[in-house]
Amino acid sequence: MRAYLASVLMGAILASTLFPLDFLLPRAGLDWRAAGDAAQHAIAQRHFLADAWRWPLLELPTLVGANLAFMDGIPLLALPLKLLAPFLPEGFHGIGLFYALAWVAQGPATVFALRGFGERRLLPALAVALMALSMPAFIMRFGHAALCGHFVLLAALGLYARALGDARWWAAAIPFQVAALLVHPYLALMALAVLAAAPLTLLLRRRPWGRAAAGVAGAAAAMGAAMALLGYLGAAGEGGFGQYAMNLLSPAWPHRSWFLGGLVVAEVDATGHGGWEGYNWLGLGLWAALAAGLLLRRPRLRPHAGLALACLGLLALAVSSRVGLGGTVLLELGPVPAVLEQFRASGRFFWPVAYALLLGAALLLAGAGRRGVAILLACALLQFLDAIPARAALRLWAQERQPWTVEATALRPLLRAAGSVTLVPAWPCVAKEDGPARVRLLELLLLGSESPRPVNTAYVARWRGEAPRCEAPGPLRPGELRLVLPGWAPGASGCAPLGDLLVCR
Repeated sequence: MRAYLASVLMGAILASTLFPLDFLLPRAGLDWRAAGDAAQHAIAQRHFLADAWRWPLLELPTLVGANLAFMDGIPLLALPLKLLAPFLPEGFHGIGLFYALAWVAQGPATVFALRGFGERRLLPALAVALMALSMPAFIMRFGHAALCGHFVLLAALGLYARALGDARWWAAAIPFQVAALLVHPYLALMALAVLAAAPLTLLLRRRPWGRAAAGVAGAAAAMGAAMALLGYLGAAGEGGFGQYAMNLLSPAWPHRSWFLGGLVVAEVDATGHGGWEGYNWLGLGLWAALAAGLLLRRPRLRPHAGLALACLGLLALAVSSRVGLGGTVLLELGPVPAVLEQFRASGRFFWPVAYALLLGAALLLAGAGRRGVAILLACALLQFLDAIPARAALRLWAQERQPWTVEATALRPLLRAAGSVTLVPAWPCVAKEDGPARVRLLELLLLGSESPRPVNTAYVARWRGEAPRCEAPGPLRPGELRLVLPGWAPGASGCAPLGDLLVCR
């Protein structure tokens, strides 16, 4: 229990230094705005919290029927917040709060995983929790709150290890898999791959594996049923598997390393898409722990051969069908099955592999006696120091206060009094290359979400069925507020300028 409490405290202290209070607990009327994907997530949660309970549960009728999950609104947090909605301040959403929860959960999830593999001492647990809190790929997921839920992957590793020895843990794996889905589908798929390693490990150990296989099947079935009930199935995105892959050098590419970061200036990339989604620098402390562990003890992969094979499969998904090394694409495998096109940010699939390496290094060192534990503690400190630039980048982002570029003070009472809101142009009418128009639309959607009203458009990553088309606005309806960007025809008379917008009502 001491290890769990101490790891929670570590995460809470770090979260308190990274995230300002108004970031964690937002409200309407602030003089700054979230930007990019973070704005999309906030818009979705606000509309969900303000709406009545309905079925399908995650549908957002006030956002042209989008699904909360496909706007990364973190249903696992949004559902309990909806119960509290009458007591929350206007304009509240839980996106900022989830960052703090993810940091607090990261440590105890690591302790849970380490103990599942048999190491129960306090000092190794604290060292590994600190290293997990200092994993660069975890820290650098800012801008995308749901994907900060790496505690899901660590919990999956802990469940895998426990279920090998006690089949009763499969009863916990089934609701866990649904919860993972309600954080983010990418994390759920990674967690399921880790759990599926259990029957394979038992098979390779020549032990009974039927109950484990049934447990994995039950977890997969529960996730599939949740997807069907909550509207996940039938959704399609833009595709592009391989565009956002992990470069083979990424785990050793020390971007934002405090000690070695001067050797590189950006993420390594061979696909022309920046390398951000494939960023997987392991951290100098983890590299040191791996090297020391291999020097002190001989690793034994056979007891967890199924997990090793699962990690190889995840690694293959991470590097994708466009295998890059440095700035060169070494191998181009061509078209892939359609299902893989739904996971174009394939570089993320390395995350469970990184945590498996962390646990493996810790187990090697912790099993080498007091000297090994001392080295593990030193590596944890090294990992923590090496992550200083990553934490600084996260802190800077969380404290950034972008001003409104629209007349927010004048627009707020108009939006609050409106029966519905129409933005011109709608999202499908704007070319992908027109970044300024998209930024302005997202800003107006965010401002309107402080007091949600039905709106004609939204920024959504995936749609079920046919995505909305570009349509010209019709005549003004009673109660409608129409906001028109510069250069676009309002489709109505009686409009007045407000800043560089036209306001029609």
